[in-house]
Amino acid sequence: MERIILMVLYSIFQLPYWLFRIFQLCDTEKYDTKIRYNFLHKIVPVIIRHGRIQIECTGLENLPKENGYIMFPNHQGLFDALAFLQTHERPFVPVMKKETKNVFLLKQAIQILQAEIIDREDIRQSLQVIMNMTRRVKTGENFLIFPEGTRSRKGNELLDFKGGSFKSAINARCPIVPVALIDSFKAFDTHSIKKLKVQIHYLKPLYYEDYKNMKSIEIAAYVSSLIQDKIKAVELQPKINDTHAGC
Repeated sequence: MERIILMVLYSIFQLPYWLFRIFQLCDTEKYDTKIRYNFLHKIVPVIIRHGRIQIECTGLENLPKENGYIMFPNHQGLFDALAFLQTHERPFVPVMKKETKNVFLLKQAIQILQAEIIDREDIRQSLQVIMNMTRRVKTGENFLIFPEGTRSRKGNELLDFKGGSFKSAINARCPIVPVALIDSFKAFDTHSIKKLKVQIHYLKPLYYEDYKNMKSIEIAAYVSSLIQDKIKAVELQPKINDTHAGC
């Protein structure tokens, strides 16, 4: 909360225009997807910088050249989506929990990004979201869904990935992009405004030929393991550097 307040204070002179423009862009008939997304992509780095956060990003070259893929990251907190909005240049559609649909600014972001809202307690509604994702991915839209279903609350540790989250990718036969988020939870879920580095690593995608013989639960476990391995490798890196530095 403290860092959010800091972001607001440092953005106080820009906020009126930003809010005006955000409400304008909710008119999806007047403004196309690229215009709407580009505005968020432009202002988010400023907001993040005002929060004394630096984002380290690797692996953008791993993103498929063609649109129509789904990104599957670990989920650490409210800041996660901002890391994607800063680093991912092409429009994407997030899948968001129903609890966010009436929250100020999140409600507007949902409209601007044409997000899919999921109620994980309602199986029928969840299946409808999967069908919607399948249809939209086939038309060339990119998606972001958190397969843990909720934020970890365990720092850089992962919860189990749910196999159902991968059904739309299987049905659409689209590329699956694992994404590792590191220290994103420190932005909004800790009581600190110290300078912070958040890492986002886009890993090599799995194409349909790579997973066509796997069950959804197996895909979920495999994608989770890829992300876990990346996080462990990054966490070990300082120790390796320290070892070399001492030799």
